[in-house]
Amino acid sequence: MKILVDLKPALDGYAGIPQESRLLLKGLNQIDAFDVEGLIQHGERRLRPALLVNTVLSPDKRIDRLSKFVVSLYEKPYDNLYQAAMGRIQTSFARQILRLRANLGLSLPLSRFESDLFEDFIWRTFFSKTLNAAAKPALQGSRHRVLTVPRIQMHEAGLDGLTYSSSPSYARIDTTGFDCFVTQTPFPGDVSSATQMVGRYHDAVPVPMPMPHTISDKAFHQASHFHAIKDNVRSEAWFSCISHATRADFLQLFPQAALRSAVIHNIVSDEYFVEDTPAHLVHQIIRNRMAVSDIVKAPKAGMISTDIAGEAAPVVYLLIVSTIEPRNNHQMFVQIWESLKYQSHPSLKLVAVGNVGWDYSTVFDSFRPWAARGEVFWLNNVPSAELHTLYHHAAVTVCPGLAEGFDYSGVEAIKCGCVVAASEIPVHRKIYGDAAVYFDPYDAANATAQLAKLVNPDAAPLREDLKSRGQSISQRYTEAAIIPQWIDFFGHVRGNVYFK
Repeated sequence: MKILVDLKPALDGYAGIPQESRLLLKGLNQIDAFDVEGLIQHGERRLRPALLVNTVLSPDKRIDRLSKFVVSLYEKPYDNLYQAAMGRIQTSFARQILRLRANLGLSLPLSRFESDLFEDFIWRTFFSKTLNAAAKPALQGSRHRVLTVPRIQMHEAGLDGLTYSSSPSYARIDTTGFDCFVTQTPFPGDVSSATQMVGRYHDAVPVPMPMPHTISDKAFHQASHFHAIKDNVRSEAWFSCISHATRADFLQLFPQAALRSAVIHNIVSDEYFVEDTPAHLVHQIIRNRMAVSDIVKAPKAGMISTDIAGEAAPVVYLLIVSTIEPRNNHQMFVQIWESLKYQSHPSLKLVAVGNVGWDYSTVFDSFRPWAARGEVFWLNNVPSAELHTLYHHAAVTVCPGLAEGFDYSGVEAIKCGCVVAASEIPVHRKIYGDAAVYFDPYDAANATAQLAKLVNPDAAPLREDLKSRGQSISQRYTEAAIIPQWIDFFGHVRGNVYFK
C-alpha cells in the first residue's frame, strides 16, 4: 500500500502537530506492507521543483536540481532568464493561476526528492527535533514528493472562490500512484481519483463552535479551517481523530462523516521515560534555553541560587509545556503559582516551555516582573532529552488548557515519572484517566487547592499513587500500541469498510 504522509507541519517547530508528523511517518515507515513517502510543502514560501517524475538527468543536472530545491526552502536560488521570468509571473498571478487550475480540473504536479545525497538535510530539517539518532538509519534514503505551491496560497486561492460562489474552489494535487494521502491539517485541495485522502483531525478550535476568539488572524483561520475540512468531508475523505473528545466535536460539525471516522491517539515519543537524571542539569538547561526577548527580559542566570560548592541547588518549580496563546491558559497558571508562592511555598519557581503563538502580550505582562527577579523562566527550543529532565524534576507539570485535542505534555510528564495536574476538560479526563489531579480551569482558588495537594509536605502517598497509575496509562500511547491501530484503519480504508 503506497502512502503519502504530509510533512509540511514538520517545518513548524518541536511539539504538537509537528511532533506527530515525524512520529507517524517513522512508525508507518517500519511496516513492510506500506510503501511510505513524505510530502514536502512550505507554509509560505514557493519551492523549486525537485526532479520531475519519469525524467532522467545527468548526475550534475540531477544534483543541481535537487540542491536548488533545498536552497529554495530558505532563499531564492540563482535563476536563468527563463526561470526568473516564470518566477515573477507565478508570484504576481499565483492565486489566479491556482483558481484557474481548480476551475479547469488541472492537477498540481508533485516532483520527487531523492535524499540519498541529502541525508543530513532531511534528518535535521524534518526529524531531529523529535527523533533520536537511533531512528536516523531507518529514514536514510527515504523518498519524498515536493509540492511547490505554499499551503497558505492554496487556502487563499480556494477562499477567493467564495466571491463568486457559496463554495471555495480548491486545486487538485497529482497523487497518481498513491493509495492514501494522510494530511495533518484540513487540506485546501483534492487528490487524484484513485487516492483516498485521510484527514488527521487534531482539534476544532478555529471553527465557530469552540473558541475562534482565541486564535490569531481570526477571520482567515476560521474560514480556512472550516471550508477546507468541509471540502475534505464533501470529497469523502476518511478521518482519524486524535481523541474521543475531538471526534465528538468533529461529528457535531459533520455528522455525515461518522462512518468514515475513528479515533487513533497520537504517538508519544520514546524519548520520555523514567530515568533519574542529575538534578543540577535543570539549572544548566534553564541557563542554556532561556528565551531571549525584549518582551520578557531574561533574568540573569546567577539569580538561581547556588550552594557553597558552586553546584546548582535543587530548583523546585511548576512546569508548563505549551505554546503561549490564550487557549492554553497561562494567565491562570501564573495565578495558581502566585497563590502557592504567597501562601506556603515561597521558594517555588515557574518554568514555562514553549514558543510564542498569538495574543501573548497579557501573558508576558504577568511574566515580566517575576522574570526580572529570577522567579519565572521562559524557555524555548528545548530538545526532547532536556525536556525529559525538566519533566522528571518538576514538582508538578500543569496542563491548564481551556481546549485541547490531545495535549502531549501531560502524557510526556507521566512517562518521565512526574505528577500532573490538568484542567477538567473532556480530553484530559479521557487521555490521563486517573493518573492526574483535575481542577476548574476558570477558578483559580479551586486550582490552587488541587495543586496544593501535590506540593504540600504530606503529598508523598498521593504522588506515588499517581505515578504508579501513570506508567500503565502511558503505555496506551507508545508506537507499539498505536501503529497496529493505523494498520487496522488503513484496512478499513482500502476495503471501504465503514466504522460502526
